[in-house]
Amino acid sequence: MNTKIEEIDGKFYATLEGEMDTAAAVEAEEVLKPLYQSNGKDVIIDCTNLEYIASSGLRILLSILKGAKSTGSKVIMRGVNDDIKNVFKLTGFISIFEFE
Repeated sequence: MNTKIEEIDGKFYATLEGEMDTAAAVEAEEVLKPLYQSNGKDVIIDCTNLEYIASSGLRILLSILKGAKSTGSKVIMRGVNDDIKNVFKLTGFISIFEFE
């Protein structure tokens, strides 16, 4: 699992690559933790190369969303494949996240 964050033009861009299983989510959370406090900046999460996400990964995304909403920011999920989108549908997360 590769995870990185960049700040470009006043927005945070997070890239998730590989499989975010339970073990990988622990490492990913450490990298993504700064996004829990987005400080009014929108967060774009690029999932183009994300192959799998476990419930622990969904929990991390939900924490990012809560932090962003508390400061008036948006979280936009970008490049989500059909398998991952199906996980969002099954969990009801499809209605709380914005997708591009």
